[in-house]
Amino acid sequence: MELTKKQSEALDYLEDNKTNEVLFGGGAGGGKSLLGCYWLLKSAVKYEGTRWLMGRATLKTLRETTLNTFFEVCKIQGLTAGEHYKYNQQLQQIELINGSVILLKDLFLYPSDPNFDSLGSLEITGAFVDECNQITEKAWNIVKSRIRYKLDENNIIPKMLGTCNPSKGYLYEKFFKPYREKKLPDSMKFIQSLLTDNKFISQHYESNLLQLDTISKERLLFGNWEFDDDPSALIPYDKITDIFSATYVSGGEMYITADVARFGSDKSVLMVWNGYKVVEILTLEKQPLTVVAGEINRLRTYYKVSTSNIVVDEDGVGGGVVDIVGCDGFVNNGTPMEIDGHPQNYSNLKSQCYFMLAEKINKGEVYVQTDNIHLKNNLIQELEQVKRKDIDKDGKLAIIPKEHIKQLIGRSPDYSDAMMMRLYFELKPKWVFSIG
Repeated sequence: MELTKKQSEALDYLEDNKTNEVLFGGGAGGGKSLLGCYWLLKSAVKYEGTRWLMGRATLKTLRETTLNTFFEVCKIQGLTAGEHYKYNQQLQQIELINGSVILLKDLFLYPSDPNFDSLGSLEITGAFVDECNQITEKAWNIVKSRIRYKLDENNIIPKMLGTCNPSKGYLYEKFFKPYREKKLPDSMKFIQSLLTDNKFISQHYESNLLQLDTISKERLLFGNWEFDDDPSALIPYDKITDIFSATYVSGGEMYITADVARFGSDKSVLMVWNGYKVVEILTLEKQPLTVVAGEINRLRTYYKVSTSNIVVDEDGVGGGVVDIVGCDGFVNNGTPMEIDGHPQNYSNLKSQCYFMLAEKINKGEVYVQTDNIHLKNNLIQELEQVKRKDIDKDGKLAIIPKEHIKQLIGRSPDYSDAMMMRLYFELKPKWVFSIG
């Protein structure tokens, strides 16, 4: 099968003895899925009795798109269904006559399976994840950790291929940004493949892409990774990442904000603030209220934080922590606070604080002090989802609800919610006493 120059370059990396991870893509029509299917098929045929993974965010989409591309590649290579391979719909796998198997996997991060226990004790020889921008970094890492089956026997090293169109998030941080800055490790490769790199594509495809809106055109035709593609987003991506380098932000009064787990289903996040500098973030996984309250009091004592400068999310079980600590409670759906005696046009207190947080971040007035990469990625992902609800409608300003965000990222936005509550102290009435 004749490949494009970019596909051949990627295949070389997928068959060398030092590259473990390859990201291929950057635009529509670059031959992403075809490359992945060809590599899987070629590898499965070459190394008999091996086991490979073909994954995507949902199994339904995988069957409707990537799997059909795989069947086309088989046809081009002269392989016939029923003779050279069999698609087992019940087990969702492709079985080759040499004993090799290609497993079809759903890689969406479901709240009911946060640790991907559904993958169980899976052992594979290599993996291809199509449209990997639609899965989480955790899913990527879990799959990568499963690549160990018959490697030594065949004298090969772990290989993982991801394909995608430009997107912000873990792929931008993990591949594109280091690639652009020439800091990508030797074990990782990024290949930008655009429509213009694929001489086999239909001549009508480019004209179709040229008719798209500006945002889609930048991403899908020109492969622009820096283009901010969501007008409803309150905080541009570069402003989000700036919060980790804004060391110039000065300190001030000390505060603690806490987003408490809902009935033990989520984590509790405690943030300590020096002015608008986050100086410590503490994550507590499914701890009882007494432990959460105890940690808040410990931080209060250590950092000398006044109780009046502590706020805890009062929804759900958080009210119990408020009672123990004796601090202020934050009611997400509470009435927006007035500013200088004037009512504000927000749907609730949470939306008001998020809009104010976005303004602070966009002005470069927030600094988060942490070297924890996992925490950084979580916070980036959550702040990316701070978006205005019903942007095309008039009415009160609102952000998209937490339940919607949980469906998008597979978990609760606990870190960004803890950040958002810092703005409560900008709105909280300040009592001034005079003697006279």
